[in-house]
Amino acid sequence: MAWEDRTPFEAIHLQYGLGESQLIRLMLGALKPSSFKNWRKRVSGRKTKHEQLRPSGVARGYCPTLYKQR
Repeated sequence: MAWEDRTPFEAIHLQYGLGESQLIRLMLGALKPSSFKNWRKRVSGRKTKHEQLRPSGVARGYCPTLYKQR
């Protein structure tokens, strides 16, 4: 859920009880250094990772085309 761009930190907190800083520490320990750096660069300032900053049109936790049937 943390890796996905459209899942807000608040949804992760509700489901798993991890705050944003705890999640960052978890990702730091779980990812390779380069992967963690790329993830932090991608989610820092991303509007869809914070519910208060999300546009009202973003109602889903994932992109509808993410799970396409092949």
